[in-house]
Amino acid sequence: MSSLVLELGPLGVFLLMVPESACIPVPSEVTLMCAGFAVKSGLMPFWLAVVAATAGNLVGSLIAYAIGRAGSGREHGERTGKAMVRCDRLFARHGNRAVFLARLMPLARSFISLPAGYSRVPLRPFTAMTVAGCAIWAAAFTLLGVIAGASWSQISGPVSTVLLGLTLLAAASWLLLQRRSAQQSKPT
Repeated sequence: MSSLVLELGPLGVFLLMVPESACIPVPSEVTLMCAGFAVKSGLMPFWLAVVAATAGNLVGSLIAYAIGRAGSGREHGERTGKAMVRCDRLFARHGNRAVFLARLMPLARSFISLPAGYSRVPLRPFTAMTVAGCAIWAAAFTLLGVIAGASWSQISGPVSTVLLGLTLLAAASWLLLQRRSAQQSKPT
């Protein structure tokens, strides 16, 4: 990951941030901290790193939003139908603010676009909340990379490994909870 950012600069940041928001959990924290190292090294300005990351997040989010919207109104299995009802309730209760707040939370930020599209959150507020939340996230983690500075080359490997492990653990936990929920809801 870090080599892509260092070799391609803002384009590398953009390319790594697109899948992160399109429901493919690429650890954006590592990408952005590497971008911060590139900023500290004079390879790109801070503002460009943040804009490239935010633009990549927006593109990935719009892809996932479109997929969610395409699934809206279709027949779903019982389990999927229940999940979609929960999504509708989430947006009914919290409105567009749910998109903004999810953009500031690890893992949730990667997946909020699907339910937003499914629940037909209007595109303009969705886009505005996505840009605002992603810009804050990108600025914060890029700044951490700037602060880490020269230490980045020493810590990038372990940080990547830990974040990947945490992402896999979170995904496995979610799958286990979904499986238990499905087993408990089966008639006996």
